[in-house]
Amino acid sequence: MPTQTEIELQAAAFRRLQKHLMEDRTDVQNIDMMNLAGFCRNCLARWYQEAANERGIEMGKDEARELFYGMTMDEWKANYQTEASAEKQQAFQKSFAENVGKG
Repeated sequence: MPTQTEIELQAAAFRRLQKHLMEDRTDVQNIDMMNLAGFCRNCLARWYQEAANERGIEMGKDEARELFYGMTMDEWKANYQTEASAEKQQAFQKSFAENVGKG
């Protein structure tokens, strides 16, 4: 497969994942994603930011999240985020340390 075609397919798959998480499954909470899969929407936004920064494009965390979410984090939280139980928060601390904090 030609490299450019592979890049285009990967980009299309990423855009579909983003649409799925941002439009189709707003009910799925980031904390649940992190606890089950070791990543969440914020991780995807961070990876987007890191890729931009690696290519010399200045992008901060808030800007990356707004680009990924299509809105500010405050708007996302107000519209879609629900309260997490103490059990989920405890599991999140462990998952975050294992998957994000190890960098």
